[in-house]
Amino acid sequence: MQSTTASSPAPTADGWGIWHDTERCYRAVMSRDARFDGQFITAVRTTGIYCRPSCPALTPKAQNVRFFPTSAAAQANGFRACRRCLPDAVPGSPEWNVRADLAARAMRLIADGTVDREGVPGLAHRLGYSERQLGRVLTAELGAGPLALARAHRAHSARLLIEMSELPLTDVAFASGFTSVRQFNDTIREVFATTPSQLRATATAARRRAESASDDPAPTSGTRLNLRLPFRAPFDGAGILSFLAARAVTGVEQVSTDEGGAVTGYARTLRLAHGGGSAWLTPRADHVRCELRLADVRDLGSAVTRVRRLLDLDADPDAVNTVLGADPSLAPLVAAVPGIRVPGAVDGAELVLRAMLGQQVSVAAARTAAGTLAAELGEPLPVDTDGPAVLFPDPDAVAAHAEEVLRGPRRRIAAIRDVAGMLATGELDVHVGREAEELRAELLAAPGIGPWTADYVLMRVLGAPDLLLTGDLVLRRGARALGIDPERLTTHAQTWRPWRSYAGMHLWRAGADTTGKERQS
Repeated sequence: MQSTTASSPAPTADGWGIWHDTERCYRAVMSRDARFDGQFITAVRTTGIYCRPSCPALTPKAQNVRFFPTSAAAQANGFRACRRCLPDAVPGSPEWNVRADLAARAMRLIADGTVDREGVPGLAHRLGYSERQLGRVLTAELGAGPLALARAHRAHSARLLIEMSELPLTDVAFASGFTSVRQFNDTIREVFATTPSQLRATATAARRRAESASDDPAPTSGTRLNLRLPFRAPFDGAGILSFLAARAVTGVEQVSTDEGGAVTGYARTLRLAHGGGSAWLTPRADHVRCELRLADVRDLGSAVTRVRRLLDLDADPDAVNTVLGADPSLAPLVAAVPGIRVPGAVDGAELVLRAMLGQQVSVAAARTAAGTLAAELGEPLPVDTDGPAVLFPDPDAVAAHAEEVLRGPRRRIAAIRDVAGMLATGELDVHVGREAEELRAELLAAPGIGPWTADYVLMRVLGAPDLLLTGDLVLRRGARALGIDPERLTTHAQTWRPWRSYAGMHLWRAGADTTGKERQS
């Protein structure tokens, strides 16, 4: 575990917005500290370029740099992206999960493509603010308004399509959310200081040089794309894939294993705004290989964002380990698994229904019930795939047919039916932009949803890093195995803030290891 030094500052847990602290930021730039990539942007006045903190270029003089919270803010101030370090090709800021304020919730929705699909009015409506108030807050907090933030996101999606597909550039323009080819060309020139055709030519040449030295398959054309998803090391890819594999629903999800039975890859289908898709995920030493198949390439940005949230790829393990490793009870687990992640979700409504299916039963029983739903009510994936090919049923289908398909206590089935109906009508709206306490209250008011389910949904859908499921049986068993009295767990866990969700994953693993199986509370 790395320690904090004057030359290589570690992220702290007592607050964010590091870009305000110019001294710390400059120390990170001088040491080329990759842990800060994605947490702030370095812009150089003399060159007009913005970079990631670990850019290998010559370190600029302190008086010549400015720091921004987002690439959109740097672009709005007239800076263009560095073509050497590709500052948009880094893990995202963990700040958007740690913070639960308006700016953070807006950033999560913008990354999911809400502005591209629904415009600024749609974003403001989802967040419960006026457009004017939203724009004022985002500009003050992030240095750019919602349109500029969405534009930066579109530029990133466009670069991926230019470099990783053989789509005609005109198709790339509209697929990445631009309303005209001229707007697309102007944005690419402004952000990357090159034309789309030059960007593609450079990427193609580099890709051909790299293919001979890589075991990753070459990108293919059309709706099949192979991407490299970065993360902050260390990354416990085996652990999070094992968590997902234990809960994999037949038809919707699929896993691959090695000769010893260890999970080496995970795939699942995705219900997206413009059609279905699927993602095959395989951890590598410094990235996760992601093979996407999409019915409509307009869903690229949203698909990548959801997969990143599923694997918690934007987490900051050093910040987590610094806090959790200070507790002697957890220190051995942190040392053994320093890159533990909290699994996210790709669809809020699906996660709610699957969590309800898992209440008071084993993980295996919950998986079987979800598999029955998928087999009876799931929709076939509208793209060819050699992996999972069924979309998890949408809430409308579950509301209409739950009583015909599910088995078990009538009250439980009725509760699942009723909640599915609430999800279908929007009465219960579960998405990454929700305010945690408000969503928790709505979940608890819904039939059949208790505190465990509500907190589990918040942890996985919102990426809430500081939720401990103290009522979970496996988690309590894990606490006991570490010498922590489960009855005093809430008090003991105060020292783990703001990373109690990550501590819970350590306890979950310890509890499962004592029995060889998991049981939902």
